Amino acid sequence: MMAQDENRLNALFDRLGNTDRETLLAFAEFLVARSGGAEGVAEVAIPQPLPRPAEESVVAAIKRLSTSYQMIDRSKMLHETTALMSQHVMQGRDATEVIDELELLFQRHYDKQFGKRD
Repeated sequence: MMAQDENRLNALFDRLGNTDRETLLAFAEFLVARSGGAEGVAEVAIPQPLPRPAEESVVAAIKRLSTSYQMIDRSKMLHETTALMSQHVMQGRDATEVIDELELLFQRHYDKQFGKRD
């Protein structure tokens, strides 16, 4: 059974582009780290922050932070993210302030999911 799974996974992996391969590997490493298995994958749970551009839209910030914190479960923060986006779009709240809060939101959810890293 395991050989069949490996063959299937290899066949699927071969059909992916480089970016999707990296995403698949990061997700697999995350699953292993989450389950407490395999040494050497704990570093996968560390965010890879992308630099914040001088001029950035709220949507672009959400995409940047989602990439930087790809290991967190974003479904658990959907309500808060949507609320911040709505404050910007519907109430005219400044994009810089909203992005600052989004960065804190992603960090807070990371800390909650993986434990605060010092």
